[in-house]
Amino acid sequence: MKKISIIIPVFNEEKTIIHVLKKIREEKKKNNKISFEVIVVDDCSNDKTNSLLKKNKDLYDKIFLLEKNLGKGAAVIKGLNESTGDYILFQDADLEYDTSDYQKLFEPIIKYSADIVMGSRLKASPLTKCLNFWNLVGNKIITLIFDALFNSTLSDIYSCYLVFKKELLKNKKLKYKGFDGQAEILTYIVPKAKKVYEVPISYHGRSLEEGKKIRFYHIFSVIYVIIKNWFYLKINSISIKKN
Repeated sequence: MKKISIIIPVFNEEKTIIHVLKKIREEKKKNNKISFEVIVVDDCSNDKTNSLLKKNKDLYDKIFLLEKNLGKGAAVIKGLNESTGDYILFQDADLEYDTSDYQKLFEPIIKYSADIVMGSRLKASPLTKCLNFWNLVGNKIITLIFDALFNSTLSDIYSCYLVFKKELLKNKKLKYKGFDGQAEILTYIVPKAKKVYEVPISYHGRSLEEGKKIRFYHIFSVIYVIIKNWFYLKINSISIKKN
């Protein structure tokens, strides 16, 4: 049975975190071919998130509390370092992504031993809340740049539903602690993966007023990481061939 570590970075999500964890528990009951390891990393929340988590210890396997707010990427890195699963799944602590899509995300793993499965909000998703125009433009730009440089055909690289074999990150020390952390991970795992799949997922995006944290200007740091790591990997590849 394959084991998936579900990493949940959380910051000030008192309204949704317990609901998300309960929905994950329901999905756990449905799966007899996948075992779950639920890891919560609280990025120094200053609302009631932490107290709620302490009262609901039965909803997760591990919890880690960062001493200061370092960013989503930092919480992800902590979760990765503490995970023991064969695969990693990132789960946001809000309700933008529906855990009922786990079945679709896991299917390529169960049937084809996929290396990477990416959920796409843009591929015939059954239910997708309309995106903010500039967020959509930004996503298309970074996806196009990534696909061109890394010879892939992904449609939505900043979907937060990403599942991948943990071994693809073996010996990689992650550096980026903000929203650019996912770009860094993708630049390492996509070139090494042989079986990459995309599946349509539902999306219920929040507005800024409702608590959405990512902003359009984050596109610049994401593009920087994509291009920087592409150059690094190219130079490193050339160096290895010469030696």
